[in-house]
Amino acid sequence: MVSVIYVLGGPVYKFRSYKIPQRTLVTGGAGFIGSHLCERLLADGHEVLCLDNYFTGQKRNIAHLLSNPRFELITHDVTQPILLEVDWIFNLACPASPIHYQYNPVKTTKVNVLGALNMLGLAKRVRARILQASTSEVYGDPEVHPQKEEYWGSVNPIGRRSCYDEGKRVAETLFFDYLRQNTVDVKVIRIFNTYGPRMRADDGRVVSNFIVQALQNKPITIYGDGSQTRSFCYIDDMVEGIIRMMDFETGSKKKSRDYTKPHLSGFPGPINIGNPHEVSIREIAEKLVKLSESKSTITFENLPEDDPRRRCPDITKAKELLDWTPKRNLDTGLKATIEYFRDCI
Repeated sequence: MVSVIYVLGGPVYKFRSYKIPQRTLVTGGAGFIGSHLCERLLADGHEVLCLDNYFTGQKRNIAHLLSNPRFELITHDVTQPILLEVDWIFNLACPASPIHYQYNPVKTTKVNVLGALNMLGLAKRVRARILQASTSEVYGDPEVHPQKEEYWGSVNPIGRRSCYDEGKRVAETLFFDYLRQNTVDVKVIRIFNTYGPRMRADDGRVVSNFIVQALQNKPITIYGDGSQTRSFCYIDDMVEGIIRMMDFETGSKKKSRDYTKPHLSGFPGPINIGNPHEVSIREIAEKLVKLSESKSTITFENLPEDDPRRRCPDITKAKELLDWTPKRNLDTGLKATIEYFRDCI
């Protein structure tokens, strides 16, 4: 992979060249995003340790990678410490859909907080660069639109979604405290709604719910009046953004990192990774009915507690610093996802 140089008002920024492959750890590696990330890291020539306890991850997501000699599968719960020798850590472990993270909210909080502490402790010991997969949920039901990284959010600390929202917020706090206190090389991204093949049919998310209902010609269930909005990013675009953030660092003539300074990688984040194309829930339902050639009708039910009314990322920083924008348009991404679900339900 060839290094790319960018000049942003003076400083020189670059991506790594991968002349020396990295030994990478992906927690939650058998999950939806994690499995695609493992696949991409292997394609880039890296060694991959995939760690998962299969609470929401599925072995079938990474079964095709098991024969690769650079891939290793580890069954482990991130709430428990683990000792490994790695260069990069991608901390993706956490149930991410409301159905799954509300099933055991105390466990969800533990995964976010204890998982972050354990992975940060590992990164500190082995001098690894570590990336936290945070979420747009840290913005809560936003009062600012679109959401910029500087916005602190509007979050209910005692609601049913709080185990996830506040858990991710605490994880971000821990990452920046480890940066300031222990000079750990951290990266924090905020992931907005992502979709694509390998989503679980039972995860309760908008796209998977609607596709499954449409393919079975069942009524499409919309919570609320459908005017609330989301912004959907295809999985390949999301993985590209994650990789670019992990790669990103300031240009330097020094051959080794200086761990005495708090700006080890130039930009630790947080940074929004998502698609800024905003679409209403009703529009996405109608689009999926049409694309799947379904006979489904649309029904409406009460809106869940603390469900955000609007969700759309400002990706100015991702564009300027990472030279990243999503490439896949919504229709082609949904068609690919529909075909995946046709084969697995």
